[in-house]
Amino acid sequence: MPKRRFQRGRIFKRGHNRHATWVLAYRDDVTQPDGTIRRKQRKVVLGLAKHMTKADAAQVAQPLLDAVNATAPLKHAAKTLSALVEEWEKAVSPMLKPSTERAAHSHLRNHILPALGDKPLSAVSTHNVQLFVSEMAAKGLSRKSIENVLQTLLSIVKTAKKWHYVHDVFERADLSLPREREKRDTRFYTAEQAQRIIAASEEPYATMYALLAVTGCRAGEVLALKRGDLDFDRRILKIRRTLDSATRLIHAPKSRASSADLPMPDGLAQRIRNFLAHHWQANPDDLLFANSKGKPMQRDKIAYKLQKTLRELGIEKAALHAFRHMQASELLESGAAPSVVQRQMRHSDARITLQRYSHIIGDAQRKAVNSLSERVLSA
Repeated sequence: MPKRRFQRGRIFKRGHNRHATWVLAYRDDVTQPDGTIRRKQRKVVLGLAKHMTKADAAQVAQPLLDAVNATAPLKHAAKTLSALVEEWEKAVSPMLKPSTERAAHSHLRNHILPALGDKPLSAVSTHNVQLFVSEMAAKGLSRKSIENVLQTLLSIVKTAKKWHYVHDVFERADLSLPREREKRDTRFYTAEQAQRIIAASEEPYATMYALLAVTGCRAGEVLALKRGDLDFDRRILKIRRTLDSATRLIHAPKSRASSADLPMPDGLAQRIRNFLAHHWQANPDDLLFANSKGKPMQRDKIAYKLQKTLRELGIEKAALHAFRHMQASELLESGAAPSVVQRQMRHSDARITLQRYSHIIGDAQRKAVNSLSERVLSA
């Protein structure tokens, strides 16, 4: 049987006066068994012009065109996922942030290509992706890890749809994922522990830890700070960039919401002024924290230094990110509104703040529950 490939059509008016009609014309390319193409023009009458405008006619034509195009085979439908990934890595991957690119390549290398790489794009369907999810779950991957892998896969096949290699892609909502495992409490320092860590550390680590604890910034954001980001007159700290820990290259922050101005309390401002006056060394990029060669400091070395200090102080092991968790937790505990904590954490959505720190019971919540308890349980 000949194979068809349909082209999008055009609408025009045929005839005059009250007998004029709106007509849809489209080209029908019929591929013959010998590979040659026979081209035909098709026309469909949509209705009388006196009863509808051209916009009305377009609405009538759209379902017809969608139905025709939906059955049209695509020349790239037989392309394998591996072949698509090769194109994606050349055209799209270099545009991603370094950390996102590394995660995507890890997902592809360890999970996606071994399971689905040889399948044609048309076979990356909801059914096959569901089987893929089941295989990952059987290997012990957590729900969060599976979601991250699926996000990479979905991003790639959506690119295939944009490039008109496939008509449709699987929907994340149609997949069944494993149940959530029991969540562990997020490890964070207390304000008293943070104070001890800062007091026991030498420079530049003491000022670095103070910045992490008081502002809630990510470590990469602090390591990418420049003197020009410090506005002592307005008591503002400008977050405009971050340091990638693997490549040690500076680029835009994690998200659009991450780029923001944060308050610089007087105590922190005084500490930074003292650091600049007595410990800061000039460097080509004017970084606030730089190594002896004038380059950005290595996060791994800072993390190692922190663990050494924790052991000396007898504080449970925790990462640099625990300073950020501490700030959010302390703010919520003191009764700060979630919207305020969201702005300080620079989350794009307040729901992220509430989900991530739902284990924190702030003063307002305690007071409300205590008040109810007194009314219910009082003699």
